[in-house]
Amino acid sequence: MKNKEQMIRETEKYVKTVLEHDSSGHDWWHMERVRRLGCWLAKREGADVFIVEMATLLHDLADEKIAGSEEVGMKKVRQWLEHCSLSKKEENSVIEAISTVSYKGGNGEAPRTLEAMVVQDADRLDAIGAIGIARTFMYAGHRGQAMYDPTLPVRNVMTKEEYRHGPSSTIHHFYEKLLKLKSLLHTKSAKKLAIRRHEFMEQFLQQFYKEWDFHDEGGSDFADSID
Repeated sequence: MKNKEQMIRETEKYVKTVLEHDSSGHDWWHMERVRRLGCWLAKREGADVFIVEMATLLHDLADEKIAGSEEVGMKKVRQWLEHCSLSKKEENSVIEAISTVSYKGGNGEAPRTLEAMVVQDADRLDAIGAIGIARTFMYAGHRGQAMYDPTLPVRNVMTKEEYRHGPSSTIHHFYEKLLKLKSLLHTKSAKKLAIRRHEFMEQFLQQFYKEWDFHDEGGSDFADSID
């Protein structure tokens, strides 16, 4: 029977192998940052650290962006958990946390356990702030998405399909997801961490518009129209 430390070490190696060539911002280092955030939050919020650590290490392997489809990805995750010899209760807890982590254009399921809340919060913290900005442009480049198109409207309500494939730009993504995340966090510890990261994104956008509309140091009409 493997102990929990062995399971974690084996899972690290497995995830590194799967994601070693990722160029979308969902690479091993994203998993490592989310793992560290998740464990930090779990200790402060009283969640099961082992469940959170396993779920954060594996969470994007079930994402359709990585696996091609959520069903295929979740099947691979479950197979890996069985390989690690987790108890059925532990396996189900990890799967539960992973199944509700994705944003999906605001259409994702709400987490039902404390561990799932912690995992979702950790993933969302890595989507905002300086790291979040860098990852957003990295993913946009991976997809061939425009940096900014001021002729496009901001989509406040959209289906999962529209979120994934509808017309948008990298800057629009801040309004369609990133700036919403602070108010969607569950744990007190995550909410505190999010404050500075959220403010940094707002400062970045202000500077972006000044440089985009270089003739108008007061900002752009688009920026001023956003609440």
